[in-house]
Amino acid sequence: MRQLLTNKWFKFIFVGLIYMLWVIWLKNYWWLIGLAIIFDMYITKKVHWAFWKKKDPPGGKQTKVVEWVDAIIFAVIAATFIRMFFIEAYKIPTSSMEKSMLVGDFLFVSKTAYGPKLPNTPISFPFVHHTMPLTKDTKSYLEWIKKPYRRIAGLGEIKNDDIVVFNFPAGDTLAINRPTENYYELIRSHGREYVWTDTRQYGEIISRPVDKRENYIKRCVGIPGDVLELKEGQLFVNGSEQTVFGGVQYHYIVTTDGTSINKRKLEKLGIAKADQNVFSGSQFLFPMTDEQVEELGKLRNVKNIKRVNMPAGNADKDIFPHRKDYPWNVDNFGPLEVPKKGESVNLTMKNLSIYERIIDLYEGNDLEVKDSTIYINGVATDSYTFNMDYYWMMGDNRHNSADSRYWGFVPEDHVVGKAVFIWLSLDKEKSFPANIRFKRLFRSVH
Repeated sequence: MRQLLTNKWFKFIFVGLIYMLWVIWLKNYWWLIGLAIIFDMYITKKVHWAFWKKKDPPGGKQTKVVEWVDAIIFAVIAATFIRMFFIEAYKIPTSSMEKSMLVGDFLFVSKTAYGPKLPNTPISFPFVHHTMPLTKDTKSYLEWIKKPYRRIAGLGEIKNDDIVVFNFPAGDTLAINRPTENYYELIRSHGREYVWTDTRQYGEIISRPVDKRENYIKRCVGIPGDVLELKEGQLFVNGSEQTVFGGVQYHYIVTTDGTSINKRKLEKLGIAKADQNVFSGSQFLFPMTDEQVEELGKLRNVKNIKRVNMPAGNADKDIFPHRKDYPWNVDNFGPLEVPKKGESVNLTMKNLSIYERIIDLYEGNDLEVKDSTIYINGVATDSYTFNMDYYWMMGDNRHNSADSRYWGFVPEDHVVGKAVFIWLSLDKEKSFPANIRFKRLFRSVH
């Protein structure tokens, strides 16, 4: 057996078969030329591919430095390959998915669940996303080569209520000094001229390719063709109430008899210190799940718990599609159909605001409006056929989540992968080792 495993022909056939399976999966048969390189590495050995190593070192052993370089190169290539095609680590940075996902959860995201998306910018520094380490504005990628969107075969498709990681759709443009803020909200609030000229406050305005935009994580509540509607905070999908998840939470006003609520009780219930907002001596604002509301209501000094809801008709300018024609808000929204690839929609001056970003930015058309007539690529039209599937993403922390209600649809080319399991969870409000949430370790995501 040992002789077989060390035989050069066995090594070539084994590595060659794995490589061929990868090429077939990739469906880019130009890569088959790599078989010639593999053949030379194991059989003919005419080219010294590992140029950092001596071909015939004294005594047959490389120096320690060369061994370390060899190990590092192998580790970088292997980790980059795994990260690109199979699985990637991700950290929950905000509370938008609480209580399903907690701030400080470290999880793995499966690329194979929906199929790995090949990078738009293949030349980049390994193990970082869009910015070089220890800098705030130095790109970690080169745009000399830009690839169009392409996704290879995966294990399945996005389903309703999957927890999905995706590139932030509104992250194509950002102010370098305010990278965590939505550029388009800044424009709506302060005006384009002010944001672009106040370089001290906002810095340079830059753009990013799709694969280098910030990663967001939300629950996919609407797949292509679904009709969504929010009524007093309750989501309806195709006319039916969304499946109830234990982690979904809303803001509640809690009224007591004038006394405060025991801090240990709040901690036991899982209400973080950062979420404990005090209105007055007898009123508090907490984000809570149904289970937390029930438990808190059992306290003797709690007299009333009322969910916060924004009334229907109270328009919010920050809510998609940011037009007075649609007086929607965070609790009352729609109905709205999620676009599906191959389907057409009639375009009007009223509903154009819903689809203009899809037509112009996501699908790369030249959209213009002249004298109340819509032109796409210079042709007057009253309809549009979608070239991609789209999704509607929402956070389980319904009153504290920047999601599709604020920036609209998520195109299929922005989807990164599916959250599969938590491998570590740390509570930022506690010190080591009490900060380790042992009950969440190696827990599947659902």
